[in-house]
Amino acid sequence: MVPNSLVVAPSILACDFGRLHEEVRRAEAAGADWLHLDIMDGHFVDNISFGPAFVDFVARAATVPLDVHLMIERPDHYFPRFVKSAANITVHVEAQHDVSKTLAAIRAAGRTCGLALRPATPFEAAVPFLDQIDLLLVMTVVPGFGGQPFMPETLPKVQAAQEARTRLGRNFRIEVDGGINDQTAALSREHGADTFVAGTSVFGAPDMAAAVRKVRGT
Repeated sequence: MVPNSLVVAPSILACDFGRLHEEVRRAEAAGADWLHLDIMDGHFVDNISFGPAFVDFVARAATVPLDVHLMIERPDHYFPRFVKSAANITVHVEAQHDVSKTLAAIRAAGRTCGLALRPATPFEAAVPFLDQIDLLLVMTVVPGFGGQPFMPETLPKVQAAQEARTRLGRNFRIEVDGGINDQTAALSREHGADTFVAGTSVFGAPDMAAAVRKVRGT
């Protein structure tokens, strides 16, 4: 992961599953740096999305890294099933697992690791793990469903992450996910975010390449 570079990661959850490989190629042609995949188990969040076989299928068409976000109760148990295709695997601090052990195990499997925070979870919950992660994901909506409006009250958490990164001399990426479009990406960028998960705002845009550029701020 290159610190300070801006990354746009279109969320596969917002694509047309019936044309999956075409949608993957469309996102890449539009300038996607990564592809983001949300794994939901119906327990940790009130929705069910897709599993490792689906991620492997995306990987067959993708040439950019896959950013896998495990919104599940037992990421320690399930993450090995995603190692084959994922470049980065992000787990939640609130889930039922030993966070340090899970992060170390993901690293040991040869993948970068991320830690995610729900909107209601304070930044302080991530502080003990900042030296163990490659990415901090600040959820800017309540996780579970796409298309929700951005929650501006999460921005101080993004800023706190940026300030801690500088103060501690770390280089983890700061990712935002939920309601991200050109305007909310700009706000997040001003507060220190450098990685932007965008779903409906890019997959639903008439010109996906223009939408990706706007989210990146170029």
